[in-house]
This record gives sequence, C-alpha cells and structure tokens, in this order.
Amino acid sequence: MLKESLKSLFTRDLNKLKSEIEQYQKEENLWIVDKGISNSAGNLCLHLVGNLNTFIGAELGKTGYVRNRELEFSLKDVPRAELLVKVEDTIKAVNTTLDGLSEGDLMVDYPLVKIVAGGSSVGFMLIHLSTHLAYHLGQINYHRRLLDI
Repeated sequence: MLKESLKSLFTRDLNKLKSEIEQYQKEENLWIVDKGISNSAGNLCLHLVGNLNTFIGAELGKTGYVRNRELEFSLKDVPRAELLVKVEDTIKAVNTTLDGLSEGDLMVDYPLVKIVAGGSSVGFMLIHLSTHLAYHLGQINYHRRLLDI
C-alpha cells in the first residue's frame, strides 16, 4: 500500500513539475534569479531530477545514473524541451524502480544510511524524497508567479 501511494505521489508531483515548467510564458524566465531568490526554476528542476535519479534510480533501481550535483545549480539556459524530457525520464525511472520493490523492501535500511536524520529505512527515505520534491515544487510555483512577467 505504501509503495503504491508513493508511486502516485511521485507521478503526480513530477507531472506538476512538468506543468510548472510548461507554464512559463518566456522560456528564458526559467533561469531568472532576483533579490534573495538564489535558485532559478530551471536549476531547481535539474536538482530534483538529479536527486530522484540518484537516490531512487541509482541507489535502489541500479540504473547507473551518475549525478553531478554542482551542475544542477550552475548550468543555465538548458532548453525547456530538454528539461521536460529529463522530468519524463525521471518519472519512468522512479516508477520502474518502485515497481521492482516489495512492501518488505521498504522496511530494510536504505543503502546510504544516515543520509536523512530521523529514519533509516527505504520507506522513510522515499517519504523524505517525496516531501523534498513537493518543497521545491512549491518554490518553482512561486518563482513562476513572481518572476515570469
């Protein structure tokens, strides 16, 4: 039951991420930073893709994904179409990985124990990753509404 709930939440929120990226009236506005807003929507999108592909895809699904976290925040002007493909690929990687897990797998220790304070199970880490996605998704929504003018 938890696995299916997590799949539903990740799919919903990653599709919302695609929608937010698509809603920018001007593609270049994805990359704006202004007054205390240190991360652009484009960089937050790259960060979410890197985060989920690392901690779900590579660690649990053995996808072979290799993360370059520094580039998630330093790359600029990645075309919107490329961002959307990356998000779609992430949806597939997350769902394929979760499909391969049993409910019992959610109870074992996450391979990189001590990544997140408060819990060590795969299930706890997946819940953490879902809330991390939702947190940055909200930031992207505000970024779009404040700076896409």
